[in-house]
Amino acid sequence: MYLHDNRIVITLDAGGTNLVFGAMRGCEYITEPVTYPSNAHDLDLCLDTMVKGFREVIDSLDEKPVAISFAFPGPADYPNGIIGGYLPNFPSFREGVALGPFLQNEFGIPVFINNDGDLFAYGEALCGALPEINRRLAEAGSRKRYRNLLGYTFGTGFGVGIVVNGQLNQGDNSCVETFCLPHKTKKEIIVEEGVAVRAVKRVYAEASGEYDHNYEPKEICEIADGKRPGNVEAAKKAFAEFGEIAGDAMAIAAQLIDGIIVIGGGITAARHLIMPSLLAELRSSFRTLGGDDVRRVQMQVFNLDNPAEFEAFAKGNTKTLTVRGTNLTVDYDDMKRIGVTFSKLGASKAISAGAYAFALSKIDETND
Repeated sequence: MYLHDNRIVITLDAGGTNLVFGAMRGCEYITEPVTYPSNAHDLDLCLDTMVKGFREVIDSLDEKPVAISFAFPGPADYPNGIIGGYLPNFPSFREGVALGPFLQNEFGIPVFINNDGDLFAYGEALCGALPEINRRLAEAGSRKRYRNLLGYTFGTGFGVGIVVNGQLNQGDNSCVETFCLPHKTKKEIIVEEGVAVRAVKRVYAEASGEYDHNYEPKEICEIADGKRPGNVEAAKKAFAEFGEIAGDAMAIAAQLIDGIIVIGGGITAARHLIMPSLLAELRSSFRTLGGDDVRRVQMQVFNLDNPAEFEAFAKGNTKTLTVRGTNLTVDYDDMKRIGVTFSKLGASKAISAGAYAFALSKIDETND
C-alpha cells in the first residue's frame, strides 16, 4: 500500500546507547543516518538531543515531512505519546514524559510512537514479507492470499506484533505482549527466559558446564557450526531449546491469529539451528481423552524459505466438486495452511517501515 508513496516521514531508532535518526519515502530510507548518544540518564539532555537529531534530518530534506514516527521502549501510553514506567535503558523517563506532545509542539507535525514489536510486524505486513509472499503466490498461479501476520523479534527479549486484515492490533492498553507467556518446560518462569540472548548463553553454560564462559550467541553459533573451538553439542542444544520454547509460544498465537509468521532480530543468524525444533513444535500434536491425535496448530505449517516447501504451500490441494442436482462444478482447496519466514528487510528497517506506514495510515484516516 505504501511501497510507492511519495510522502516523507522522519524516523528514529531509539536505543539506550544511541539515537539514530532517518527519513523514509516509499518504505525506503532517503537520507544517511544521523547518530547521537542517547543521554538517557538525563531527561533534558536526552530531549534536547532528540530535537537536534530530528531537526538535522528535516533540514537536509528538500520538502517538509508529513510526520515523525518511531518506536520507543515501553511501557507507554502509545496512542497519547506518553512514555513512563520501568525503562531500564531510559531511566530518566520512568516518572512519565509526554514525549509525543513535546515533539509535536517543537516541529508542528503529527508525531506517532509505538512499540518496536508492533512496528516490526506492521512493516513486514505492509512493506516486507506479506506483499512479497502474496506476489510469489500470484506468480505461482495460486489464488491464495494472506492478510494476517504475526511478527516476532529474537534478541535481548522476545517481542511480538500482530496485524489482522492489514490493521495493526494495538489492543485496548497498548499492551500486546508475548514475553510473559509461560515457559514450555519450566512453567514457573516466563517464556522470554527461554527465547532471548540470555537464554542461549545460559543453556550453553548448563549443557557444557562452562558457567564462566563469555560467549555471545554469535560465537555459540560458530561453535555449533564447527567454526570455533568449544562444546559443539552444548551449542546445538542451546539453539534447539531456543527453537522449541519459541515454537511453543508461537503455536498459541498462530492458532488464534491464523496468518503468516515472520521472524527478525539478531539471533536469526542461527536460523538453521533454530528452525528444526521450532517447526517441530508448531507441527506437533496433542491427544484427546479418547486417544485421538489433534494438531496443536490446525493449519499445516510450511517453511517458506525452503523452495520445495513454498512450492507445496503455493500449490495447495485443489479438488473439483459437483454441485448436487446440476452439472456445475466448483474448485475447492481443502488445505488450510500458514507459513514461517524470516525477515528480508532486517528488523531495524522493518520497524522503520512500520513506523512510516503507521504514520501515513493515521494521516489518511484523519483526512477521510
